[in-house]
Amino acid sequence: MPEPRRLEGARGRIEGGSAARTATPAPRRAPHDPHHPYHQTHPGAWWLWSLALGVAATRTTNPLLLALLIMVSAYVVAARRPDTPWARSYHAFVRLALAVIAVRILFTVVLGSPIPGTHVLLTLPEIPLPDWAQGIRLGGRVTLESLLFAFYDGLRLATMLICVGAANALANPSRLLKSLPGALYEMGVAVVVALTFAPHLIADVQRLRAARRLRGRPDRGIRGLLQVGMPVLEGALERSVALAAAMDARGYGRTAQVPPAVRRTTAVLTLAGLLGVCAGTYGVLTAEGAGYGVPVLLIGLAAALAGLRLGGRRSPRTRYRPDPWDVRAWLVAGSGVAVAGALVAARSFDPAALDPGVVPPTVPGLPLWPAAAILLGLLPAFVTPAPYAPPKEPS
Repeated sequence: MPEPRRLEGARGRIEGGSAARTATPAPRRAPHDPHHPYHQTHPGAWWLWSLALGVAATRTTNPLLLALLIMVSAYVVAARRPDTPWARSYHAFVRLALAVIAVRILFTVVLGSPIPGTHVLLTLPEIPLPDWAQGIRLGGRVTLESLLFAFYDGLRLATMLICVGAANALANPSRLLKSLPGALYEMGVAVVVALTFAPHLIADVQRLRAARRLRGRPDRGIRGLLQVGMPVLEGALERSVALAAAMDARGYGRTAQVPPAVRRTTAVLTLAGLLGVCAGTYGVLTAEGAGYGVPVLLIGLAAALAGLRLGGRRSPRTRYRPDPWDVRAWLVAGSGVAVAGALVAARSFDPAALDPGVVPPTVPGLPLWPAAAILLGLLPAFVTPAPYAPPKEPS
């Protein structure tokens, strides 16, 4: 038998080792942790990238360039979209874009178009209208020129919708709300709730329809819609109540006291800045205001930012693990701004390539350097980290 002293010594070493292991502090999260904020791209960068692509879409009606913008945004979404409910709304935006094109063409066929044309495709029965409805017709001739103009115009609006859908699928709305300045916090809450309502609604409808199909019940038609609508509304109401309780528990709406002079200065700067931004944006987007658009826009942005900085004093709040604006965020936002700047410059140098003629109809060409500039929008697919995928459990 072993001696008692040796047993006591071995027992002491074991207990000492266990105590040392227990007292060791838990390691901090490493920067390569997928949940660490340094591993994720700033949501504001995704919105700047997508809005810049939308601005680029407003500068052209060339269907080849618009299709290239759609493919660029779709590739980035496919490569960097996370597996979350709010990220699955991209398909809904694509369907909405297709519906916009169809409605635009349908209105042109039924109500006519002011675009003159000589290539008549078909002639519909025309319904006579009273004198007070001059300028409007129902039916009549449908020309190739009017259909091309409607298709180009509808495709431009559809491209803008798809770019907004890309931002909604890539940027986490809750992290975007956390990154907003204090002066915009209340408005940001309303915007985030509005933007997340549609994705959650679509996810609830898909989940309930799948459950009804598994139970052998109809999920289409009026009956299926009525039986799915009530649980969807109930889920939306429960989420609203939970959101209100969470906001109340976190002290939402608490404001600090600031001097009256600061409040008045904030109001003047914010109002003047927003008016300057509106006037400058109008000047940038139209040919009439090309001379004053950029200076007024910059002055308005400076005044609005100063007003937001002063207004943030009324909203004392802290941020837990704020999202850093790092080099990747600059590259993502810069790639979108470069695409928009290239299209704005191309419209000044070669407007015929960006707006193909419809009277007479011409085959649109692909301008090389604007198309190459649009390909810069693919940069986020290579400089941002891949979305986090939880490990699968072994079967």
